[in-house]
Amino acid sequence: MASSYLSLRCICYIFLFISSLSSFLFLYLSYFSINCSNGIQILSIEKNAQDFDLLTFPSAWNHLNFPSQPPPRFLKIALFVKKWPDKRRAGGLERHALTLHLALAKRGHEIHIFTSSCTNLSSMRNLYFHFSKPTNAGYLDQATIWNQFQVENLRRPFDVIHTESVALMHTRARNLTNLAVSWHGIGYESIHSDIIQELLREPEGTPSPILKERISKVVEEIKFFPRYSHHIATSDHVGDILRRIYMLPEEHVHIILNGVDEEIFKPEVEDFKLEFGIQQSESSLILGIAGRLVKDKGHPLIFEALKQIFNESLSFRDSVVVLVAGDGPWGARYQELGSNIHVLGPLEQAQLAKFYNVIDVFVNPTLRAQGLDHTLLEAMMVGKPLMATKLASITGSIINSRDIGYTFSPKVNSLKKVLYDVWKDGRVVLQKKGELARQRALKLFTASKMAAAYEKLFLCIAEKEKGRSDYCNYKAY
Repeated sequence: MASSYLSLRCICYIFLFISSLSSFLFLYLSYFSINCSNGIQILSIEKNAQDFDLLTFPSAWNHLNFPSQPPPRFLKIALFVKKWPDKRRAGGLERHALTLHLALAKRGHEIHIFTSSCTNLSSMRNLYFHFSKPTNAGYLDQATIWNQFQVENLRRPFDVIHTESVALMHTRARNLTNLAVSWHGIGYESIHSDIIQELLREPEGTPSPILKERISKVVEEIKFFPRYSHHIATSDHVGDILRRIYMLPEEHVHIILNGVDEEIFKPEVEDFKLEFGIQQSESSLILGIAGRLVKDKGHPLIFEALKQIFNESLSFRDSVVVLVAGDGPWGARYQELGSNIHVLGPLEQAQLAKFYNVIDVFVNPTLRAQGLDHTLLEAMMVGKPLMATKLASITGSIINSRDIGYTFSPKVNSLKKVLYDVWKDGRVVLQKKGELARQRALKLFTASKMAAAYEKLFLCIAEKEKGRSDYCNYKAY
């Protein structure tokens, strides 16, 4: 038993070293090649108005400018998504599907959604739903949705097919050359999360076999990912992994960062504190936490950090209010920390926007090194600085500077130090950071910016199917 334990620990430390080295190299290269070289390249393109092939562009398409006028033609798009989100309980993948395809529908494109049944149906005339009963494991019934797709495709062929992760399995996708898949989490990223979970495990706890299983999953992904024609990475880090580790052709990997609705998430002058039960003095600092209140989102970490600080510093405890929005088992635990913790439950988007407007800094202690968390983007869009775990996707695509936020290692002491730093910096410093965060969000993370990039990619894919590549060329506007 002891040897097995030591063996697993050795595996963990080896992967931690590899992951850290990979992350360091990625961030180092990102700084010098993307922030410098690609920044210069983009500026040069804008200045000289040179054409280039979009499919070979190495960085996030969000850095490019696409025209806002109506699209040159309307597309018929098939979307496969495991679950269409309801109003309050939606994961990042579902929120991405909702935000993106509502924006594309508003642009005039015809969207056919193949999903399980839901209660949040849109009344838009060019949005069509095709429902199937989920399997016992909660996945889409592939036989049913494939039959629905074929019937609709025979009626009038789809220009582009889009699947959110593996909603459309690779066994069905392998011969669809006009298909694009958006990855919101891949096995290689998960290894980092598993290492963190293992290192945070209590010494007397049972070692998890998940690491060995995860390696097998990564190998399987490397084998079947090429069956998808085009791959969309939602962070710079994932784009790098898909090209280097998964060895996918560079012209088949496209980085389009997530975006959030800028019409909903924006600064408001109105004071919403009373709505959330806050009766604090002007000197109080309000921390905000939002998302699924589960273990792998880091809630045991922030819970323990706050608990220790409240015991160490009466001044901190008496001058800080914490708002917690979301649903999950850790909601009840937070209430143990005292009366300055307000657990709000799940909130609709309009209420979430008010939530972000109330807080002074947004805290995301996630242990999941996957995807690009929408809550961080929403907080930035409202003009709030960030506190987040030092994970490659976050530091590579979102918190690229201390000017807009703080990062910490997934350890209680590291998080405590940053919480004290935020408290000492105070509201004036945080407001300045928040203003810069909003400026960055408006440049990169709006729903309209994301939708414009996807629209351009979808037009490119559709036209290449017909032997034309005009829409695959980029010209500075």
